[in-house]
Amino acid sequence: MIPRAAALLLLAAVAACAAPPDGRRSGYEFMGPGTRAMQDDDATNPAMLWVLDGEALWRAGAGDSGRACADCHGDAAASMKGVAARFPAYDASRKKLIDLDQRINLCRTGRQQAPALAPESRELLALSAYIGRQSRGMPIDIAVPSEAQPLLEAGRAAFRRRQGQLNLACTQCHDRLAGEKLAGNPIPQAHPTGYPIYRLEWQGLGSLQRRLRNCMIGVRAEPYAYGAPEYVELEYYLMWRARGMKLETPAVRP
Repeated sequence: MIPRAAALLLLAAVAACAAPPDGRRSGYEFMGPGTRAMQDDDATNPAMLWVLDGEALWRAGAGDSGRACADCHGDAAASMKGVAARFPAYDASRKKLIDLDQRINLCRTGRQQAPALAPESRELLALSAYIGRQSRGMPIDIAVPSEAQPLLEAGRAAFRRRQGQLNLACTQCHDRLAGEKLAGNPIPQAHPTGYPIYRLEWQGLGSLQRRLRNCMIGVRAEPYAYGAPEYVELEYYLMWRARGMKLETPAVRP
């Protein structure tokens, strides 16, 4: 029998090998083997249904221009490689942060002369998932120009700010209690490595903003409207916090 002290050292060594050197862990690492297997196999990953829809939308003409995304950007496997890993991004011409869903809609309204797609609509999620799929396995690489530094700090402050009737901050759960369980599910570290994701709880695909709204409602705070600057700033900080981690889009979560 291995002495208790030696066993503890062995367990610590195994844990150290399993986690990145800086201790950050994707939500994937908190899941059970069955859910991991579902994400790993495109044939069983339910989010791939949205990716296939996104591929069809990428090639289809839209709006008064009749243009398709492919008419401007060509093959997404080449032109969109690494793009999702860089969003949200600071748009100097608009002097604000833009997330990927907003960038898609700017192309629709400006280039295709088509109506913007509604937040959480199947079409917007499909295009976002399809574009994100082209960057799967690539490191998150968020740029912070000097103009965006205050926006990053606003997102950081939001992550640390207590809110709602429960008076809780994101950091209290996702930094201090990561790995513990809430309603039977492990609490992850809140690294947004796989959005849009398919949540078994939702039985569908959803954006990071949907997840943020769920958390705000959970602490009994008033959620912002989809697309609110407060959400985009928090997205920006979360993606910056996950920089260097690999994108998993489209991920599966409990």
